[in-house]
Amino acid sequence: MLGIGRGSREGVISLEASIKSCGRTKQWSVALRLLREGLRLGVQLGPGHYVATASACRKGGQWQHALSVLSDMWKAKLEPNVISYSAGISACEKGEQWQPALALLSEMWEAKLEPDVISYNAGISACEKGKQWQPALALLSEMWEAKLEPDVISYNAAICTSERCSQWRHAFLLLRVMRERHVETNDISYNLCITAYERSSRNLAGLSCYRCIGLSRFRVSCGALSVWEPAGEPL
Repeated sequence: MLGIGRGSREGVISLEASIKSCGRTKQWSVALRLLREGLRLGVQLGPGHYVATASACRKGGQWQHALSVLSDMWKAKLEPNVISYSAGISACEKGEQWQPALALLSEMWEAKLEPDVISYNAGISACEKGKQWQPALALLSEMWEAKLEPDVISYNAAICTSERCSQWRHAFLLLRVMRERHVETNDISYNLCITAYERSSRNLAGLSCYRCIGLSRFRVSCGALSVWEPAGEPL
């Protein structure tokens, strides 16, 4: 399958490029075959080959294969890093496996590796897929303790988790925190909060909250009625 020499630097680079190409086209099974062929030929594989293969599996919705590839990397005595762990957490998120995602985050700390914003965002998104709002908020708290500043993706994932779990107060609280910490909000941030109110059938309480938070724009929904008004105008 591969026309590469076992000690060829060009071959090693070519193999990693081929695996990454499989990831872009979601050909996870081909990526796996390339990795195994490289092992069979005695190619000196590095972390990049394994991470690229795991990423291809993640994009193909094969979270179990992704974790298996990363496990093989660690068995090969290749030092895990933030990128490899983040790839595993992202694979868990894609497969809606929030518990393995949190386990990997814990392993990172045990391995003296500090998760970055990408790692935490994947973990929060995994909690969102699993409708686990409490672990999602706990991860946000961990980020603050670790002196990591959550970005709009972090907050939106946590707000989405709150919305899916009908935790409308937490959704609006997170939106307030975003504004206080000067994190730029977007339509997704606002619409998720609004949907949380709609699902909880607390539209009147929502009107009061809109006034307190001072949203730049809002939607008041009542049945089939949707009204958009600019900031500064009375409700």
